[in-house]
Amino acid sequence: MSEGMTLDLFGKQELDACAICPRHCRVNRNLGQTGVCGVSSDIYVARAALHFWEEPCISGKEGSGAVFFSGCTLKCVFCQNYELAHAEAGIKVSPERLTDIFLTLQDQGANNINLVTPDHYIPILTASMQSARDQGLRIPFVINCSGYETVDLIRRLEGLADIYLDDFKYIDAVKAKKYSGAADYPERAKESLKEMVRQCPQPVFDDREMLQRGVIVRHLLMPGMVHDAERIVKYLYETYKDQIYLSLMHQFTPFKRLEKYPEINRKVTAREYNRLLDYALNLGVTNAFIQEGGAAKESFVPAWDGEGIIK
Repeated sequence: MSEGMTLDLFGKQELDACAICPRHCRVNRNLGQTGVCGVSSDIYVARAALHFWEEPCISGKEGSGAVFFSGCTLKCVFCQNYELAHAEAGIKVSPERLTDIFLTLQDQGANNINLVTPDHYIPILTASMQSARDQGLRIPFVINCSGYETVDLIRRLEGLADIYLDDFKYIDAVKAKKYSGAADYPERAKESLKEMVRQCPQPVFDDREMLQRGVIVRHLLMPGMVHDAERIVKYLYETYKDQIYLSLMHQFTPFKRLEKYPEINRKVTAREYNRLLDYALNLGVTNAFIQEGGAAKESFVPAWDGEGIIK
């Protein structure tokens, strides 16, 4: 076992009374107990493969090496990856096997290693990340996260994380509580993003226009919430200007389970999305990615079939 893997044991000690995310569940994940994230101290991955549906500077032509982790600290009612977020899919992997997966994705031509919803595993992921670096990983690590993290958790990634692909879901605490059970989301999202930008203060691209270092902040426009989205764009642009890229997303997909939330149980209209784009342009935003109207499709949700996990 390498020195990097030994560090994993230290990370696991924190899970005796887990408080690594803002939920502070204090369950003993090392004994198999689970809090809001739904997983113990073991690492569960549902898919590890080349992924072509991220922002152009992340996926490129070759694909992003996406590693989809089981569980989530938010449990948004509208989540596209609902089964995965509720830890209903995934295969247990060792830290050593995870390192192998990273290196295999690089061998397959991935532009980066894209850790999708890794938040609740971060203390035990850093060993695998460092071990992969020690064994020759050259491509960037992307932390594809929810925005609902503590500053301390993001600080642990300094020197390992190259790109933050961050979410900023809500600026309204009432809506954050209703749809994600996290009234403190706006405050936590602002704090964690500030630390991400401190670590990656300017975007850096290679000669193929692939992002090598920097921060992209995603916002998924929700039905009837254009004003909320405008407030988020205003905050992000006035706070960070061109230090970050925005990704304004038009892929909200109404699933059957949203019948309990009729006010959001529909697709976002072209008029709503265009209003948000016009607002961003008028504000002065130039560093932004946008989506075409056909993005709201269930077909964009991968199959959680264990691809790339089992040798």
